[in-house]
Amino acid sequence: MSPIRVVAALPLFMLAASCQPPAAVDGDAVGNGNDAGHQLTTVDDGSTVGAVPVEVAILDGRYTLLRGGEPYPIRGAGIEFADVGIFAAHGGNSLRTWRTNNRLYTGQEVLDEAWRHGVTVVMCIEIGRERHGFDYDDEEAVAEQLEYARGEVMKYRDHPALLAWMVGNEANLFFENPRVFDAINDIASMIHDVDGRHPVTTALAGFSPELAGLIRERAPDLDFVSVQLYGDIVHLPAIIEASDWEAPLFVTEWGAIGHWEVPQTDWGAPIEQNSSEKAANYLRSYEIAIGSNPQQIMGSYVFLWGQKQERTPTWYGVFLEDGAETEAVDAMHYIWNGEWPDNRSPSVEGMFLDERSAQDSVVLTSDADYEAWISAADPDGDALR
Repeated sequence: MSPIRVVAALPLFMLAASCQPPAAVDGDAVGNGNDAGHQLTTVDDGSTVGAVPVEVAILDGRYTLLRGGEPYPIRGAGIEFADVGIFAAHGGNSLRTWRTNNRLYTGQEVLDEAWRHGVTVVMCIEIGRERHGFDYDDEEAVAEQLEYARGEVMKYRDHPALLAWMVGNEANLFFENPRVFDAINDIASMIHDVDGRHPVTTALAGFSPELAGLIRERAPDLDFVSVQLYGDIVHLPAIIEASDWEAPLFVTEWGAIGHWEVPQTDWGAPIEQNSSEKAANYLRSYEIAIGSNPQQIMGSYVFLWGQKQERTPTWYGVFLEDGAETEAVDAMHYIWNGEWPDNRSPSVEGMFLDERSAQDSVVLTSDADYEAWISAADPDGDALR
């Protein structure tokens, strides 16, 4: 193994200061906080396991996440309610959350289930959003939020499945008050004080030179930044360059082209890609924006491993409502494993109504009959239904 330089203990603005990552040097791992009071977690077989230390390092000129002292290449997805076992069977090894308690599962249950399947967790601590009415000029509310975050960290810091902390999800979306970044930094600093074993990030809606400047100025205690882009992710390499950003990154949401980024019908309805078009977009997006920059991007989490209603029941999830897999699952399996799954999902060439596609803004009348058809095939020759 090449010499490793551990950098998680350095402020983020110092990581971003040089034009190139510093050369790796021999050295001991540097802790970034207080390990006092840590406890063991009892797992399914009755044994007790402690937290696995995680740190950001430079290995062979690349920012790398080390878990237990070993490089940890992330094969990640955002998961709230989906089957973690199926995720792991496809080669996934790390999930991210949007809160510590999703009203169906507690953070403890999420961590326990991940541990059962050999999966790690980036645990998000939900914080107030200005667009939802939170006032970052309200010092009392901000202080209460900090103490809430402290309590969540103390609950889960010792779990062996924990990989990293995420302070808020897209708290910058439609924000005006830059003090949100001060609050994020205070929480990151607190986490370093009480949990010296896990790095801290925040998830940003998009990325830009302006956001990069705010992070450098107001949130230097973050160990790395996480960015979230959809159709625009193909421009991430140019955005990173324009932002003069030299520090490590996660991409914690990416996948389908966003409903705000696609063509619309004549009456303003966004036109959804079919499952084959989406799968091709996953592969293209990963190749252009994520796989092309291993020097900085330490891992990515596709959105969404599961199913949800957002504009349509199929827009963002890689599963259908009945649990059936789409071609996007095949695409992620290929990205994670370098080979296709044994049983591929059907591919869709097109869907037509009255010999027209959605791009034609089809209008029907109630007193006529119309023909609808779909062109589809199964790569394995399985019967379609």
